[in-house]
Amino acid sequence: MGALYVVLAVGWAVGQLTAGKALSNVVLVAGFIGLPGLVLLYGAYRLPRTDVRGAYYPTIAAWCLGGSGLLLAMLALYQLEPAESVSDPVRAALVLSAFGAAAGFGVGRNDALAKTRAHEIECRNRDLEQLTAQLDETIARLEVANREFADSNERLEQFAYAASHDLQEPLRMVSSYLTLIEKRYGDNLDADGREFIDYAVDGADRMRAMIDGLLAYSRIDSQGKPFEPVALDDVLADARKDLEVRIAESDAVLEIDSLPTVDGDASQLRQLFENLLSNALEYCGDEPPRVRVDAEPNADGSSWTISVADAGIGIDPADADRIFDVFQRLHGPEEYEGTGLGLALCERIVDRHGGRIRVDSDPGEGSTFSVTLPAAEHADLDA
Repeated sequence: MGALYVVLAVGWAVGQLTAGKALSNVVLVAGFIGLPGLVLLYGAYRLPRTDVRGAYYPTIAAWCLGGSGLLLAMLALYQLEPAESVSDPVRAALVLSAFGAAAGFGVGRNDALAKTRAHEIECRNRDLEQLTAQLDETIARLEVANREFADSNERLEQFAYAASHDLQEPLRMVSSYLTLIEKRYGDNLDADGREFIDYAVDGADRMRAMIDGLLAYSRIDSQGKPFEPVALDDVLADARKDLEVRIAESDAVLEIDSLPTVDGDASQLRQLFENLLSNALEYCGDEPPRVRVDAEPNADGSSWTISVADAGIGIDPADADRIFDVFQRLHGPEEYEGTGLGLALCERIVDRHGGRIRVDSDPGEGSTFSVTLPAAEHADLDA
């Protein structure tokens, strides 16, 4: 339509000039016809670079035709008026239809843009509905990954408790009879016999320690106490008192900064830090143990990171994750005592408190265990 009006403007102007019409008048009228045509051409050129969807281009064309037709209809009605008529109806028809088409283009573009926006909103709503449906389905499935996990965890705890409890009695019997054999028949045994009995007693003792650890591990959730504000200064003091004999025997140096109050189970936190201090004392290497405990608030003030750093034998970074697995040990019992449950127990206690535990270490460079715990409500972070 734009090209058509440009051609019509040029053709009309040539015809008028040939007929001897005044140049100024011809140029003015030709401009009224051609300029709307140029507007249509430029608008059509720019249209693909706008947000209007191609599917709504016919809407714009319909508005152009409608605007042009409306003004032509008004001209026809005016011509039918008996009192007066337009002196040059062809010129009037060209000018009016050109302006009507240009005006229709503007209205049609806005209409098409509005329809494009409505289509985008509809698509987004449809995508959102699908996403919501998928999210609801995922939540429903998770509620089922959770119920099954809770049931499985409960059964596991029951099994661990039953197995641990049922194993204790025969294990005590084995230890008692081994001790009885050693006392009653020890003089009749040669060196190998006494060594064999010592191995058996030691194995029974280690088995009992593993059963006790497994029993404690299975009870972290079911036997835990409700959370309350716990002063970690008191917790570390109690843990230090429990280990005072080992500390004295090893000439250990413990540096414990002022610690905050956190939200948690005091008895489990005592077990947590007692295990970490015990490890630091155990894996000290050839030098007397040096252990430092300090605390730092996290950026948002909702939690604290407590660090237990030692100068011991260290850990290979490749083993940093698996040391928290149940019964995972990096050293044999002939090198260092232990059941392989201490750090697994620590991790489960920290998990119950909604925190995290990690280790930063290198062989021969010592280890730093960092524990994140929730700050007690209304606790002073500058304490």
